[in-house]
Amino acid sequence: MTDAAADSPIDVPIRDEMIRLGQLLKLAGVVDDGTDAKFLLADEAVRVNGTPEDRRGRQVRPGDTVEVSLPRGVVVVRVTGR
Repeated sequence: MTDAAADSPIDVPIRDEMIRLGQLLKLAGVVDDGTDAKFLLADEAVRVNGTPEDRRGRQVRPGDTVEVSLPRGVVVVRVTGR
């Protein structure tokens, strides 16, 4: 996993109407690959709009906020449009 800043939100623009959660986590630099995302989701370390999420294929849209609890702190990812 990469060292994304835990103290400021990461804005991730997407060009389509939605993106899968696992892809978003990779695009934001929170995880290196789908396996890392799978482990975080299995550990209940991911919340979408404040609700715990365990599905890597969950579709998120612009306006959604994803919080990931990591040993170094909570990383907040905001999905934005173009």
